[in-house]
Amino acid sequence: MEERTAGTSPSGGSRTGRNLPAAIAVGVVLGAAVIGSLYTIKELFLLVVAAAVGVGVVEMTQALGTRDIKVPPVPVLGGMVAMLAGAYWGGPVWLLGAFVVFVFVLLIWRMFSAGTEGYVRDTTASVFTLIYPPMLAGFAALLLRPADGDNRVLIFIAVTVASDIGGYIAGVLFGRHKMTVISPKKTWEGFAGSVIACTAVGAWLVVWLMHGAIWQGALIGALAALLATVGDLIESMIKRDLGIKDMGTILPGHGGIMDRLDSLVTTLVPVWLLMTLFF
Repeated sequence: MEERTAGTSPSGGSRTGRNLPAAIAVGVVLGAAVIGSLYTIKELFLLVVAAAVGVGVVEMTQALGTRDIKVPPVPVLGGMVAMLAGAYWGGPVWLLGAFVVFVFVLLIWRMFSAGTEGYVRDTTASVFTLIYPPMLAGFAALLLRPADGDNRVLIFIAVTVASDIGGYIAGVLFGRHKMTVISPKKTWEGFAGSVIACTAVGAWLVVWLMHGAIWQGALIGALAALLATVGDLIESMIKRDLGIKDMGTILPGHGGIMDRLDSLVTTLVPVWLLMTLFF
């Protein structure tokens, strides 16, 4: 999420065009779906992940298509399902195995679906789309696997959301120094707000839910803040290269699903690694 300048328009949107009430409402609905599935039947959460990432894959293929880059959604979606299921029921080896199998599926699929021109370009983009976001999302299934997986996933989501909220508030109130030309509205003050919010939320939830040490939660939160920001910048780079503003319009006040998944998918792997090491 990019930071915004202060103020709202008469229609309820921010000065940058974001409809803040709609964005908050969508966030509450998504949060309820995630928590409701996470703490009832854990497999339901996998369906929520599959649905969100599936829409994200379609958005990515359509966005790449604007530059005449052909990425077939069917095998990528098949790989997503295989990787999520493999990770949850089989573990990391099955996640990796499913990924490798579907890399070859994509290489062969493109071989017979079009001519030789653009083969390297299309297959490279296809493998990239298989990684970002499906393979990275597979680590959500790995987080969910243990008996306390629901708490692990909640911590991961909470620290990432805290990064967005902390960065947004600090950027609006104090943002003065631009961080990078990649995302002109992102400021160092906003990044500091992300780090503070993530560190505090991570420390609190790890102590409360995992009975861990404060420093463990603080480290998880600080790393999440850094990588959530990196995720935002990666998404900005993709959109700038493709010449688009948002990946989609499915979420009022947010844009596309990928505009919400960008910071989540980049924090998944390191958060999973730290959770595995600590607990």
